[in-house]
Amino acid sequence: MTPRTILLLAALFCFAPSARADCLDARAVADLVERTLKHWHVPGIAVAIVRGDEVIYLQGHGVRSIENGAKITPDTLFPIASCTKGFTTTAMALLVDEGKMNWDDSPRKYVPYFHLSDPLVDREVTLRDLVTHRTGLRDHFFLWYRSPWTQEERIRRFAHLPLDKPFRTTFQYQSTMFTVAGLAVAKASGMPWADFVQKRLLDPLDMKATRFTTTAIAEIADRASSHCLDAEKKPRLMEPYLMKDPEPAGSIQSNAHDLSKWLRFQLNNKMVNGKPLVSDRNLNEMHTPQIVIPLDDIDRIQFPQTNQMSYGMGWVIQDHFGHRLLQHAGAIDGFRCHFTLVPEARLGIVLLCNLHQTRMNIALSNSLLDVLLGLRKRDWNAIVEAAEDKDNAEAERKDQEKQRHRHPDTKPSRELAGYIGTYQHPAYGTVRIALENGRLIWQWHQWNATLEHYHYDTFRLPIEKMGEPLVVFTLDAKGAVARMKVLGHLDVEFTRSR
Repeated sequence: MTPRTILLLAALFCFAPSARADCLDARAVADLVERTLKHWHVPGIAVAIVRGDEVIYLQGHGVRSIENGAKITPDTLFPIASCTKGFTTTAMALLVDEGKMNWDDSPRKYVPYFHLSDPLVDREVTLRDLVTHRTGLRDHFFLWYRSPWTQEERIRRFAHLPLDKPFRTTFQYQSTMFTVAGLAVAKASGMPWADFVQKRLLDPLDMKATRFTTTAIAEIADRASSHCLDAEKKPRLMEPYLMKDPEPAGSIQSNAHDLSKWLRFQLNNKMVNGKPLVSDRNLNEMHTPQIVIPLDDIDRIQFPQTNQMSYGMGWVIQDHFGHRLLQHAGAIDGFRCHFTLVPEARLGIVLLCNLHQTRMNIALSNSLLDVLLGLRKRDWNAIVEAAEDKDNAEAERKDQEKQRHRHPDTKPSRELAGYIGTYQHPAYGTVRIALENGRLIWQWHQWNATLEHYHYDTFRLPIEKMGEPLVVFTLDAKGAVARMKVLGHLDVEFTRSR
C-alpha cells in the first residue's frame, strides 16, 4: 500500500458519515513520525494505528537497510522480541477457557522437570507467577541469549540458581519463565507451542505473514535489517540475533499489517463461530494488574503523569494523563517493537523499528497519544532524551566511582599460569581460562576474549555484549586460585575444579 493510498483511505474515513470529529490527520502523523525518526537517527519504522475495529493509519517510513535503501512498507517483517509474550499468555487463556489449564496450576503439571531452588517457592509457584515476573528470580539473561542449550537444558539449570528477591514481592523481568509457560501450552494442547498459536490465534485473526523464527523469513525480501549507531550517531548494520527455534518468550516475526489485527483483537476480541475467540473474562485477566512495577527515576521522566505501573500477563499497565494504557516493548539486537493500547478510547499503536536500544519507541508512542487523545502536545523527544541523558550520566558516575577505587599500579598475586584452569557453576556451566602469549584467555561457549588486568586479582572481560564486566579471582587458604566471580549483569561465581 503506497503513502498516497494511505492518505486517500484516511480522507475517505474522515468524510464518511460515521466519522468522528477528531478524525486523524494522516499527513500530520506522517510528518510527526518522520521528525521523530530523524531526531533519533533511526533508519526506518513501520507504524499501525487502530481505532475500534478500523485501521486508521498504516505506513512504512525510512529504509529497511542502509545498505540498499529499500523502503519499509506495512508488510516489512521485523522481530517483535518480547512482544511475543502476549501471544503466549493469550494461548494460555484459550486453554483456560477450555478447562485444559488453570492460571494457578503448578508448572510441573505440564513441565515436570521445572524446579526452583527454594523448596517453598518450588512447591507454591504457579503459571500465573511465571508470566507476571514475580518468582523472585532475576532474568539471568545469558542463560538464554546466544545460549548453546536447548529449552529443556536451560530450564533445568534454573533449579541451581538462588532467588534474588522474596517470592511474589518484586517485579523482576524473567524471560525463561515464559519459555516454561510455552511448554505448558504445548503439553496442555497436545501440540507444539508454535503450532497451537498458529492454529488458534494467527489463523483465526488472518495473520498470514507472521512467522516464529528468523529461519522462516530468511528468503523473504521484505524484511528489516538490524542497525546500531556508531560513535557519530550514524546507523550501521550490525549482526542480527538468529532465532532458529520457536521461542514462547520472544521469537515471533511479524509486520505492521498483521499486528494491527492483533491489537484490534486485544481491544475488541473477535467472534469465531458465533462466540468470542477468548472469553472476555480471561482477556480482561491478562489486562489486569498482577504485580506492581516500582517507578524509577527514568520512568518518572518518561511518564511524568504516571502514578502507578504494574504488570498483567504479557502487558504493562499504567495511567497516563488520566488514561489507562496497556503497553509492551520488545528489544533484540538491532530492533525495537512497541505496542500501546488505550482500551477505553479503543485505540492501539504498533511501532516496529530497526535500531538497537533506541528510546524512540517511547517518544513516538507518547507523541502519538497526544494527537490521538487530544492531549496537550509536548516535546517527547526532548523529554525522553532527558531520561536517556540521566541514565547515561548515572552510568558514567558509577564508572568514575569504580575508577576511583582502582589501584592501577598493582600486579596479580600469582603468576598468570596460576589462574589457568576450569571453573564450574551448576547453572552457567564451564568457563576455561587459558594462557596464550602471556595473556589470560576467557572461554565460555561462544564467548572468547583476552582478560585485561585491572588491579590485584581483578581483570576486565572486554566483551561489549556482556557489558565488559570485572572478573575477580579469589584464593584459598593455601594461596591457590579457588574461585572466579564475574560481576556486572552475570553476577555469578564459578568454582575452580582443576
